[in-house]
Amino acid sequence: MAGTEGPRKPGAASAAERAARRALAESRRVVIKIGTNTIARPKDAPGRLSGGPDREAGGIDAEFLHRVAAELADLSRAGREIIVVTSGAVGMGARELGLAKRPKDLRTKQACAAIGQSLLMDEYRRAFGVYGLTAAQVLVTRYTWDDREAYLNLRSTVEVLLERRVIPVFNENDAVSTAEIAFGDNDQLSAYVASKIDAELLVILSDVDMLYDANPREDPGARPIPYVRELGPEILGAAGGKGTEFSTGGMRTKLLAVGIARDARCRVVIAHGRESRAISRILAGERVGTLFEAASGLRNRDRWIKNKRPKGRILVDPGALAAMRGSNSLLPAGVVGVEGSFERGDVVLVNDAAKVISSLSSAELLAAKGRRTEELESVLGEGAARVVARPGDTVFLEG
Repeated sequence: MAGTEGPRKPGAASAAERAARRALAESRRVVIKIGTNTIARPKDAPGRLSGGPDREAGGIDAEFLHRVAAELADLSRAGREIIVVTSGAVGMGARELGLAKRPKDLRTKQACAAIGQSLLMDEYRRAFGVYGLTAAQVLVTRYTWDDREAYLNLRSTVEVLLERRVIPVFNENDAVSTAEIAFGDNDQLSAYVASKIDAELLVILSDVDMLYDANPREDPGARPIPYVRELGPEILGAAGGKGTEFSTGGMRTKLLAVGIARDARCRVVIAHGRESRAISRILAGERVGTLFEAASGLRNRDRWIKNKRPKGRILVDPGALAAMRGSNSLLPAGVVGVEGSFERGDVVLVNDAAKVISSLSSAELLAAKGRRTEELESVLGEGAARVVARPGDTVFLEG
């Protein structure tokens, strides 16, 4: 959210920030998200030096990709494992079709993605190839993360690619994604990748230079925030609106992504993608962008529960919720309502405060809600579960 007068310099770094910046140098597995406005060629950029028509005007910035590829090659030779999450397919397809704005309807968006994805990957392969890198296209939908078997298969594939020094290039499969299986933006996709692939650092390259305490485009007194230890209300309140015409992301979606990555003990840096050698400088510990400290972290299985889309909702009384917070099982006696249709083993919301793996289906729970444990056999039958969810299958959403 850099203002029209350019980035505003923050005050001196604290000891905690200096230590956190130095620790970035130890990051071995790094996810780099490149936003639409970063990868797109500026419309006012000069034309090609060589003769012939300039078909790339307003499209992919090949020169920028070459600069990034040179950085990634250096990092790979130094032993880093690099994963890229890229935006730009829909925007590139829209430009190829001559559309002035990003399409709103699903069919046109999917058509633009089908066109733009191949253009995007061709540019990545060409740029990476100059520096001896191999790019592997990885198209995913939300289903890939929600289904545990699909996720484990994907993770195995990515591990093999990294072992062979190949750079996976992730993008959402917008050509087939619908609202039910879409991430919505690649900021969150990059956070899921960082979380599920156990990255130590996520770098979000965008058209913003860092987080501010207000929108610097509107408030000349907005102050930069170079280091964030916790995602408190004041930090979340600093988020602005959406980005530009061909981008879906804004600072609010970036902070949602930060929260997902932090749960996996992954630090996050949001920086301007056009900053000279931004990636290398971040990994060298320089004060580039806003650094978000990692949280204490959740187990991999807990992250899966927390980030999986719920199939339904269970309403419980205050006593039952308090018992859950005290690491006790959720019992049918504390359930006062059931919403949606779900099966045993599905992830469901509890009072919008937690997600659980339910041991009972929605039909079973409707029959058992409010009943004492000794009554359950007559209602559910012999062998049915006597608890809705155990502590090990429960994850609270705050924090």
